[in-house]
Amino acid sequence: MMKPVLYIVIPCYNEEEVLPITEKIFLDKIEALIKKGVISDKSRVQFVNDGSKDKTWEIIRSLSEKNEHFTGISLSRNRGHQNAVLAGLMEAKDKCDITISIDCDGQDDVNAMDQMIDEYLNGAEVVYGVRSSRETDTFFKRTTAQGFYKLLKMMGVEVVYNSADYRLISSRVLQEFAKFKEVNLFLRGMVPLVGFKSTCVYYERHERLAGKSHYPIRKMLELAFDGITSLSVKPIRMITSVGFIIALISFIGVIWTVITAITGNSVPGWASTTSIICFLSGIQLIALGVLGEYIGKIYMETKRRPRYIISERTEVEND
Repeated sequence: MMKPVLYIVIPCYNEEEVLPITEKIFLDKIEALIKKGVISDKSRVQFVNDGSKDKTWEIIRSLSEKNEHFTGISLSRNRGHQNAVLAGLMEAKDKCDITISIDCDGQDDVNAMDQMIDEYLNGAEVVYGVRSSRETDTFFKRTTAQGFYKLLKMMGVEVVYNSADYRLISSRVLQEFAKFKEVNLFLRGMVPLVGFKSTCVYYERHERLAGKSHYPIRKMLELAFDGITSLSVKPIRMITSVGFIIALISFIGVIWTVITAITGNSVPGWASTTSIICFLSGIQLIALGVLGEYIGKIYMETKRRPRYIISERTEVEND
């Protein structure tokens, strides 16, 4: 049996502080896996520079010149974490048998890769890295993250609880995944849609080794909303349900108003009228906002713009 070729795909955005620390961790891991005999010597650590404004790309080029196991691509501009991961996966799919995507910050336990590869050799085509606990998170981070996954589930998005973008995907799955042409990406919800045999590997997540996180609460909320509106129409159905309920309440209110007017018990008042108008106006604006979000996504999808553009490759330079 031939040893599978592994590409570790690592998106990088302004990682000049942490990259010199974590590159050794990734290199040691891929060399250990090669020595162990579970992957081919042609395996690579592939960095994806997501339009960094610091010296990230210079560091990646330097690493690729020093060691053949390092390779990298650079996007023409910053396209966001999801597009950077996708670019790395699509670049690697024809060169390898399996990919493992992982963040550059060193928080995800690289030793979980051993079990991921074991699961692949046992027949799994997708292996999700799942956090076994969130004890290292602050109360706020832990609460919002758990709420994030529960909200996605509630809205009908198929996602593996407590998993992020640390996962193994076989090239066979990636060939099928390449047929997905969405511009609005939410990989955590899209990968399960491909199907194939999958399983989970559990690991402990560590503190970031250096630098600052590029995923504050604002970006988490944006990611959650993108995931919901890209993969589910449940919010629109909820608006319809709320509309029917309000219409029913309004109909009852009209009957009550007519009855009180006939019996002569009506008292002129602006407070109740103003409250009703404000309430209905708020509901209408929320509904228009949700519908506008969907229309905006349809607009972006119809443009068919490329999800990323690769401006440089270290392999070309090395050749």
